Order: sequence, then structure tokens, then C-alpha cells
Amino acid sequence: MSNGNNDAAAPNAHRLLWAGFMAILAAGVGFGVRGGILNDWATQFGFTQTQSGEVTGFGLVGFGIIILFGALLADTIGYGKLMISAFLCHFAGAALCLAATPAYGAEHNQAAAYNLLKWGQIFFSVGNGLAEAVVNPLVATCFPKNRTHYLNILHAGWPAGLVLGSLANYFMEGSVRWEVQWALFLIPVIIYGLMCMGQNFPKSEASTKGVGFGDMLAEFAAPVLLFLLLIHAMVGYVELGTDSWISQITGGIMANPSRGVLLFVYTSALMFALRFVAGPIVHKISPLGLLSLSAILGCLGLNLLSAADSVGLCILAATVYACGKTFLWPTMLGVVSDRFPKGGAITIGAIGGVGMLSAGLLGGPGIGYKQDRFASEYLQEKNPAVYQAYKADKPGKFLFFKEITGLDGSKKGAVLDAPEAKLTPEQKQVKPLLLEANLHGGRMALKWTSLVPATMALCYILLLLYFKAAGGYKAVHIEGTGHAAHDSE
Repeated sequence: MSNGNNDAAAPNAHRLLWAGFMAILAAGVGFGVRGGILNDWATQFGFTQTQSGEVTGFGLVGFGIIILFGALLADTIGYGKLMISAFLCHFAGAALCLAATPAYGAEHNQAAAYNLLKWGQIFFSVGNGLAEAVVNPLVATCFPKNRTHYLNILHAGWPAGLVLGSLANYFMEGSVRWEVQWALFLIPVIIYGLMCMGQNFPKSEASTKGVGFGDMLAEFAAPVLLFLLLIHAMVGYVELGTDSWISQITGGIMANPSRGVLLFVYTSALMFALRFVAGPIVHKISPLGLLSLSAILGCLGLNLLSAADSVGLCILAATVYACGKTFLWPTMLGVVSDRFPKGGAITIGAIGGVGMLSAGLLGGPGIGYKQDRFASEYLQEKNPAVYQAYKADKPGKFLFFKEITGLDGSKKGAVLDAPEAKLTPEQKQVKPLLLEANLHGGRMALKWTSLVPATMALCYILLLLYFKAAGGYKAVHIEGTGHAAHDSE
């Protein structure tokens, strides 16, 4: 990591970088904890995998929408005011989720619990979105000579938060209620709030150069930017969508939920470390070269995970997958800020927003649907009577795919999560079938998801060929001011 002041364009650049790091870390802690307590929600409130995926999806949809709108208004409203709004939304998100248990009550009001968790996740995601609408263009502005490197450092806060949130869940599970675990993300929220107090926030390069709002929006007429938006929708699906489920799926593969959590901690720690060395890698193979390699490794890792049949192979496959997904999100932000600086906070916000919307609307629910579909089909084929006994009360669907009735999380949890000594003879007989169905559903979900990074790899190779034909990939800077402002490589 280069940390000399020559990299910075503002005297408080490094303080703002680390405040942004803490804001993203807060999102990561919440995401990591939520991944560990999904099973608690399913068991307590009787959610199916699809319903659980919908709740996690709400935690990403608001994130994406607010990044988009926040980016449009960032330079007008001011970065400081947006960070205050993010701070308040984070607290509202915590309070709404904590109200789910009393709302469920003795009457087992699943709808009330679902709605409170939904709105709690929406407010949590709005807080995350407002913060990210600020910190991405802020860091790109503070470090104009090394954007990709510092954006990777900024987003190292994400896996750091995942590590802390997952470890909290690992050590607290079974002894501390999920409500306490969920509230832990407020600690880094308070820290970033304190770090932002009294600070001056610089405006984007485009705003400083007097580029008008219309000229910023005009950047979206560029076919390359539209193509990058499409690719980043796939990044959101494969990275954040998969992360919503990965510890649960790998826990099933390794026949131990705790191992799944620890494996997620390991891969997140690996991501945290690798994001600090993005700069030297980019200088050697270019941002698009790094993205191409990352997508290939992501596809390979997911396929290896879907076929892993031992703890050792699972660790190896997860390592490959982690190396693949590490650089995707921040390097895409770096590419957009390099190539489309006239878009200011808007273009970089659009990339982040599209990624989050894809993860929330497609990734989390879609991977949950795939697990429900393949698990229920497997159980129907193996033992129709057991499927009838454990299926959910209502069917569900995802987009235009066929309607399916998944397994009831409460019924399934009563067997899979209970100590062996407390199971009835019938439950002991059924348990292996439920475990096999869960495992099959998880494996198939990973296998089908691997098609997404495979498609991304082809897209990145096309971009490499395009820039090679155009004279090579280079960062763009703004020359001139106002309507006379133009790009210069």
C-alpha cells in the first residue's frame, strides 16, 4: 500500500478514506451476522429458503436504489449531510428488525415478523446505500492518481466486516440471541459517525471542473459504460448473492454448520488481505486483465465447490472462489472512475447501484429459489411422503421460472437443528433424507450460479480486445471547465 501524502488530493484524505472504510465495514458486519442468523429466522418464524432469500434481498435492494439516487444528489446536497442520513437509517434498521420477535408473539404472526424484518433490512440497506454513494466518489476524488488501488483498500472494509460479523455469530450462536448479534453492526456505525464529525468533504473532479448535470448524464450514452453496467449486475449477483448463502451451503457440504461459518471467515480474511495489494497487480496486468482472471477463478471456484466431497476439497475450492471474487467490485468502480470521470459521483454510483439491485432482486432470492427447487425435487423423487410432510404451506416462484413449493424452514429446523437425543424415531429416520435434499439443493445452486462468472469472463475478454484495438486501456482526466470540459488520456 502506498500511503504517502503525494497520492492524496486533500489534506484529510486518509481520514476520509478510513471513515469510509468503517462505513463499509458496518455493512459487512451486518451482512456477516445476517448470514449466520438466517437459520434462526427460518426456525423461529417458519420461513422457507425463498422467504429467507427475499428478506436478505430487501437488505440489498434498498442499498442499490439509494446508491443511484444518492449519487445523483451527492454533490448538490453535500457528502456530509448524506453521511448523517446514513447514520440515522442504520439505527432505524436495527430497531425494526429487533421488533420482529415481539411482533411474532404467542400467536405466531409470521406476516408481522416478515414485514418488520423486511423494513428493517430496507432501512439498513438505505443506510449502506447513502454511505456508499458518498465514499466511492469521495475516495476516487481524494486519490486521483491511484483510484483502483485505494478503492480496493476502501472496500477491504467489506470482507473485514464479514469476518467480524461471522466470528460474532460463530461464538455467540446457541448462547446469545440473534437480536444481540444483529445490533453489533452499530459499533462501526458510531465510529464512522465520529470520524466524519467536523470534516470538510471535497467534491468530485467533474463538479470541481464545473461539468453540468446534463453533461454528467450524457456519459450514459457511451456503449462501453452501458456494457460495464450490465457486467456489474452480474458481479452483484455472483458475489453478494452467493455470499448470502455460502456459509450455509458449505456447512452442509462439510456436514457441520460451524465449519461453513469458519470457512466463510477464512475466505473473507483472504479477501481483506488481497485487496491491499490490488495496486501492484493492476500495474502489471491492467484492471481489465485482473477482472478477466478474477471471473475465470470465480467460475472455477463455484464449480469446484459444487463437487467438493471432503473438508480439504471444500477449503481448496473456496480459496479459488475467494481469489476470484476479491477484486471484482472495487476494480469495476476503478474502471468506471478511470474511463468516465465526467460522470462524477453519478456514473460510479450507477455501477454500485446496479450491482446491489441485482444482488437483492436476483442474487439472494434466485439462489434461494434454486436451493428450494432442487431440494424439493430431490426429496419428492426419493420419498414423496416425507416431502408432503415437510413442504411449506404456500408455493413460491422466482421471476418467470416455474412455481415450486419448498420445504418449511420451521419443520425442517425442528429435525436438523435438534440434538439427536431429542428426536423421535420417525425424525431420526427422516433426518438423513432432509440432509441429502439440502445438500443437493446447495450443490446445484452453486453449479448453476457458476454460469454467471463464466459469462463475465467472456465480457471482460471482449473489452480487452476493444481497448487493444483502440490503443490500450488508459485512465481519462478532465481538461477545461464547464461545457468546454473534455476527456483527455
